[in-house]
Amino acid sequence: MNTPVAPSTELTAGERSMLAGEEGPAVALAMRVLLVAAQAQKAQRLIPITAAHIDGCLYHGPSSLDFVRVLVEGGGRVRVPTTLNVGGLDLNRPDLFIGSSTRRTSATELMDSYVGLGCQPTFTCAPYQLPGRPQRGEDVAWAESNAIVFGNSMIGLRTNRYGDLVDICAAIAGLVPYSGLHIARNRVARSVFTVDPDVRTLDEDLLPALLGHHVSRLTGTLIPVIDGLQDLDITEDWGKAFGAAAASGGGVAMFHVAGATPEAPDLATAIQGLPPLLERRVTHADLMAAHEELTTSALDARLGGVSLGTPHLSRTQLVEIADDLAGRLVQVPTFATTSRSVASSEPDAVARLEASGVTIVRDTCIYGPSKVLDPDGTMMTNSAKWAYYAPSQLGYQVILASRKDCVESAVQGRILVGGGRG
Repeated sequence: MNTPVAPSTELTAGERSMLAGEEGPAVALAMRVLLVAAQAQKAQRLIPITAAHIDGCLYHGPSSLDFVRVLVEGGGRVRVPTTLNVGGLDLNRPDLFIGSSTRRTSATELMDSYVGLGCQPTFTCAPYQLPGRPQRGEDVAWAESNAIVFGNSMIGLRTNRYGDLVDICAAIAGLVPYSGLHIARNRVARSVFTVDPDVRTLDEDLLPALLGHHVSRLTGTLIPVIDGLQDLDITEDWGKAFGAAAASGGGVAMFHVAGATPEAPDLATAIQGLPPLLERRVTHADLMAAHEELTTSALDARLGGVSLGTPHLSRTQLVEIADDLAGRLVQVPTFATTSRSVASSEPDAVARLEASGVTIVRDTCIYGPSKVLDPDGTMMTNSAKWAYYAPSQLGYQVILASRKDCVESAVQGRILVGGGRG
């Protein structure tokens, strides 16, 4: 395929050489794909990136393998540090996979193929929890919705929402179109959400998840700024929960929290003098409505299992769950999903969790194509993202609850919801 260069797309001599195939077929293919993207986005030029995070390593069907095989056969290699999102199974525990042998084989080949392109075998949806992550102001090509929104918002990276296949092309070429959130003026907040004080009565574990889901339903693709939380400790785990909920429930690729996130030391800086296109107050009732939307099961239903770790658990969260259990045994299938990196950094927490009967899942997630669990009853989770996707993708009934309620329910073997919702 010969992709014409649009008059508005300027290429350097080196980029034209790559497009012409002088660095091999894989690089030429990557450039063709990036140029199509640039033309669709009306980007005048391409810019270099310092890192990439690839979502295409999660197997969805034969086309996933077809594309990566072409890149491998064409001599493709990534030219920037490149991490990998979750794959279709836990390579450390392949026995956990309960799907077909054909799917297992294809998912494994896909994961191995991306490593063969020079990607790091990180297999996590939370690359921001890895050592050596990119720093504020760097242009990167990150895929996976929660990683994108966290990188833009909590670190100050510059990345658009890169999808499968485009992500690996960016990593091989080391380039992306200069458009969207790579441009400073496009990172300004255009919607303002002011949080009422009574929202503070919510469980601290559920607040960011419910707030993120609520905001996502109203802001659309507008970048929101959250005001009224200046005296709250906005940790990275808080930002992870908010961002994951906002990205799954809507189209949020970046958010600001006034007084907390790097590009919003205050509300005025976040909006840069532009009048908001949307202004809303957020009440306790709004977040209770979000909770009802994300809970599909009755509280008196049979408990089939508990899922913690979407996105992947941080070191702090892994230890907190182990501390909550305090050596007690779980009575229903209970899963804690995290990365290889985090698990290897907290061996004591992993050992304590496994001694309590918790299954540690690495390399994958358990709400999508990875077939890990088959619950006999309602699932409980503290993740708005998991609660949003599991009913539609897996057909599960779900109760969204605080981490502590999830742990206590797992130990008692029945659904227990205390004051976690406020």
